Amino acid sequence: MTSERQSRRDIVHFGKLLYERGYVAATDGNLSVRLDENRILATPTAMSKGAMKPSDLVIVDMEGRRLSGKRNVSSEIGMHLLIYRLRPDIQGIVHAHPPTATGFAASGMALNQPLVCEVVIGLGSIPLAKYGTPGTPELAEGLKPYVPDYDAILMSNHGVVSYGDTLEGAYMKMETVEHFAHIALVAHLLGRQQPLQGRELEKLMLVRSKYQGYRSAAPLPLAVSCNFEGENEGDNNVDRPRPSSITESPSSNRRVTTLRQR
Repeated sequence: MTSERQSRRDIVHFGKLLYERGYVAATDGNLSVRLDENRILATPTAMSKGAMKPSDLVIVDMEGRRLSGKRNVSSEIGMHLLIYRLRPDIQGIVHAHPPTATGFAASGMALNQPLVCEVVIGLGSIPLAKYGTPGTPELAEGLKPYVPDYDAILMSNHGVVSYGDTLEGAYMKMETVEHFAHIALVAHLLGRQQPLQGRELEKLMLVRSKYQGYRSAAPLPLAVSCNFEGENEGDNNVDRPRPSSITESPSSNRRVTTLRQR
């Protein structure tokens, strides 16, 4: 793990990037770093992520109790603590409201079509979690089914959370989500989406570990073959949450490929 001093600098740096890129506005968003088994360094509440100083950050324990810092910790710290508990490999978390990806989340649309090979390699799929009121336990509960198997999640009517083995990695995943949302939106508007299918996806999974910087901390998803007129072949995992895709509608029986573990 990096030192506390460096972690403070990292949070300030990536908080400023979030603000400058328009991924957050006003006092939106929050970031955190795991300092050790019992301490989390996190952003304070009611403060612009573009105007923070290292001394503004707060240290809490794994129950969210403040251990040091003059300010109050973010009201959404429970979401961070849930992810750290469920994923011992995670060292950094970023929550933001990037406009395009949040537009998908506000429209009830997951980013789960395999349209771009780099996104399949880096994130696999980006599911949509059900809505939970910010600052309450229901926010974390909505994320709970997805945290073990994904490294970035859309939050219905709210935003995006991403996480990785470093805070930089978590921030890069946030950028990837927003960039992919732009691409997915354009493909949807053009009406000519051509998702990768079957063997193409399987080959991407085989080469995934060879791409430096694209090694997801989550378990590698395995491709399922596409069948756009019916069920996905070979999908026996009926208990996995199934977020809706950008091509689904209540009146349609069509399904798109999602990447799931066997």
